[in-house]
Amino acid sequence: MAILEKIRKRTTVLILIIGLALFAFVISDIFTRSGFQGGKAGSAVGEVNGELISIDEFRLQMETMESRLGGQLTAIQVVNTVWDQAVRTTLLNQQYGKLGIEIGQDQIMELIKSNPNFTQNPQFQDADGNFDEDAFRNFITELRVNQPQQYQLWLQSEEALIQAAKEDTYFNLIMAGAGGTLEEGKRDYHLTNDKVDIRFVRVPFSSIADSTIAVSKEEMAKYIKEHPERFKQEAARDIRYVYFEEKASKADEDALQAGMLSLMDDRQEYRDDLDSTLTIAGFRHTDDMEAFLDRNSDTKYDTVFHSRNELSPQFADTLMALPVGEVFGPYRDGNYFRLTRKMASKANGSVKASHILVAYQGALRANPAVTRTQEEAKTRAEELLAEARKDPSRFAQVARDNSDGPSAPSGGDLGYFQEGVMTPKFNDFAFGNPVGTIGLVETEFGFHIVKVDDKQDVVQLATLARAVEPSDETINALFTEATSLEMAVVASPQTFGGISEEKGYEVRPVNKIKVMDENLPGLGAQRRIVQWAFNPDTEVADIRRFDLSNGYAIVQLTAAYREGTRDVEDASVQVLPILRKQKKAEMIKAAIAGRNLDDMARESNQMVSTASALNAKSPTIPGAGREPLVVGIAVAMDQGQMSGPLEGETGIFKVEVVRKEVAPELENYKSYANAVTSALGPRINSAVIEALKAKAEIEDNRALYY
Repeated sequence: MAILEKIRKRTTVLILIIGLALFAFVISDIFTRSGFQGGKAGSAVGEVNGELISIDEFRLQMETMESRLGGQLTAIQVVNTVWDQAVRTTLLNQQYGKLGIEIGQDQIMELIKSNPNFTQNPQFQDADGNFDEDAFRNFITELRVNQPQQYQLWLQSEEALIQAAKEDTYFNLIMAGAGGTLEEGKRDYHLTNDKVDIRFVRVPFSSIADSTIAVSKEEMAKYIKEHPERFKQEAARDIRYVYFEEKASKADEDALQAGMLSLMDDRQEYRDDLDSTLTIAGFRHTDDMEAFLDRNSDTKYDTVFHSRNELSPQFADTLMALPVGEVFGPYRDGNYFRLTRKMASKANGSVKASHILVAYQGALRANPAVTRTQEEAKTRAEELLAEARKDPSRFAQVARDNSDGPSAPSGGDLGYFQEGVMTPKFNDFAFGNPVGTIGLVETEFGFHIVKVDDKQDVVQLATLARAVEPSDETINALFTEATSLEMAVVASPQTFGGISEEKGYEVRPVNKIKVMDENLPGLGAQRRIVQWAFNPDTEVADIRRFDLSNGYAIVQLTAAYREGTRDVEDASVQVLPILRKQKKAEMIKAAIAGRNLDDMARESNQMVSTASALNAKSPTIPGAGREPLVVGIAVAMDQGQMSGPLEGETGIFKVEVVRKEVAPELENYKSYANAVTSALGPRINSAVIEALKAKAEIEDNRALYY
């Protein structure tokens, strides 16, 4: 019984520890232990280098992520996130296996001993406050014997630690071989510090009109064939659609406002049960506003007083100036029509204040580190009061430097507050003194140097609100319109655009939709439309009507792109400028062959320009832009040397080096080598994963399930 009682007492602490560990390694935990280890059960959502990703495990990890994120992502966003991590984890696990990376029991304990979630917990510390390995092991043993469910949670946490350690080991091995050598440091030093001054002439490609350069379809096809890696494409689809949105018509809005106005004033109502006519108070005169709004409004009665900056900016001035008892509206505010009656107002009912708190030992909520006595605190507060009054403009800085309150980082700013929010003495000072007053107040929290920054009037408003929604008549008419268009274009798909525009509908194109896309511009999350577009039975020019949550979309598939290399028509926008530039380069090179700078400038109607202190690490030429090839060659040339024609980013250059400054050699290039290593660090992890993906054979079947 004593052991069981001991476990019960410790269970809450264990849950906290495990929770912290799981939080720290949440991503690792999701994809370890039970998931994405190449399971063969059930169908596969994908495959990585022949290793299956089980759909059952995939769904389990989706459930885990959804429960942890609490609806922060859509279902497809969760699918894509889980998939990316599944691929990453599988690739890394395959690397661990090839390299023999394993984490033994001794290493696990070292991980635990380096984790403050465990080592800083008093339950696992000895009398001197040090982590007690035996106490921790005994605790886990007790869990295994007496609390199997808690023990399973611990195993998951342990596996997360192991997975994270493997990943650290793997990337540390890569970093060890990716560091900058002294020779690389020397090269980086000279790339940064070797400088040249040049004279140059540039003949820009724009000097030859695009219209004079003919590029054939065959030339483009040849270029694509020679550079297929530049023109890879995923499977994609183009669609166009007409959207019929369910929204209130002008007639609906007019009827809504008329209905609200009918509630404004008192009305007579005959009651059969009383055999008499009663007067029903309207919005303008009712004495029971809460009950009135419960019966007639889509929003409840808000009795809270509000300042100007808490009201809708568009109507704040009008509502603040409204006399008590008067009504404003109906007015459109967002998706509501509103009638607003001012119920009450308070002058200076909201105060903005700042304070400097000087706490003392024993004061309410005082930091344990505060050791000053009450008398010492009062003396210190009076000193700070004098300093604040001497130069009120420095109040915020004095608060940041001296306040013991949580508002210290923001200069003691407490924002706006109303009567009764602050402790009584503080409240009385803030509301009882004019703006600009600085004074000393003692409360149960300590001594406050208080500065009254601003005051605002506040108002209490009653608002009758009705959501702006389409009527049944409008919804039915919209359905008829959508159905009519659908029937007209299905019979003749090629007329989709013409008929739609003839009827006055906007046709909206959406291009290059990917198979796992979800959001469509103008329609939001519409996974069903994407699935239809990629369905093997859907052909180009097919049309379908989709019933949406707030209307209808008549959609036509306009193009389908297969995975692989883009064809000429699709790649021409990218290929045509490249081939034009190549042809222009050859024309310019031929025209300037054998010319010196002056002749080249004269014959091409350009200028001989100069540029000073160019270096290879910042290869920008004033007046010409970024030209890494041109600057790189210039830096490598000797002083007095003339280059041949150089094909730059924006034109053909000829360069003469008029001055060259080679940086003096250093005794040691370690600092530059370290800089090379530091520059590599942030890119290593993502670059490695991308390299593994590029080399891997990945089969993605997500679209079959989601």
